[in-house]
Amino acid sequence: MSPASHRWFRIFFLLIAVSLGGCASSQSAGSLAELPTSSDETSNQKRANIRLQLAVGYYQQRQWEVALDEIKLALSAVPDFAEAYSVRALIYMEIGQLPLAEENFLRAIKLAPNNPDLSNNYGWFLCQNGRASQSISYFEAALKNRSYQSPAKALHNAGVCSLKLREEKVAEQYFMQAFKIEPSNSDITINLAKIYFKRGDYERARFYISRTLKADMLTPEVLWLGIKIEHKLENLAAENSLVTQLRRRHADSIEYANYKRGAYDE
Repeated sequence: MSPASHRWFRIFFLLIAVSLGGCASSQSAGSLAELPTSSDETSNQKRANIRLQLAVGYYQQRQWEVALDEIKLALSAVPDFAEAYSVRALIYMEIGQLPLAEENFLRAIKLAPNNPDLSNNYGWFLCQNGRASQSISYFEAALKNRSYQSPAKALHNAGVCSLKLREEKVAEQYFMQAFKIEPSNSDITINLAKIYFKRGDYERARFYISRTLKADMLTPEVLWLGIKIEHKLENLAAENSLVTQLRRRHADSIEYANYKRGAYDE
């Protein structure tokens, strides 16, 4: 899984870790409506939330078996805990147990069909497993939900999956919408830079790659793309500066080997 994919999953887990686990407060006749808070949770819900947070922590430490055990304990407390099924699906996805991952995603969505995070994550699962054409409707479902707090994530994912479908203009639209929401997100800007470089719009490609570089995303891929853009624009000073960084940071990389043999157009 790419570093970009990991970042999107980290965001999801941080959201899950502070969730209330789908608790709801009861209202007596004639009482004022209130939003549910942690005080409205039953003891079982509190135990399930704690177990889920522990599972997320173990996931981040790549302790898969312990994380799965914590999910079991969460579900033993609250059997219809949709977020627990979703996190278990992501763990199974991470360790390559794809049928189990899908089974848990579908269970989570059945329990919480209007949860935009679940729709987004199942869409990403489909996209990463050869079913990109099916994934877009799940991203769109997440985006239509006005309560969704991470629309840039679904927009970015929809863009990535549109590229897999060779729908570059559609991908560009998704990425541009995501950029308007999160202009400092380097995963978004690098994808826009790639699109414009491929199209031969080098000035626009430079605009987005420069934002990626300013975010200190100095991977071999980013530096090499920056080098190729500056080479096309005949900006030798900027090109050499990026080459120096590529050599210092990633001398053993394929990208630096490509630079040394002059493979600017590959």
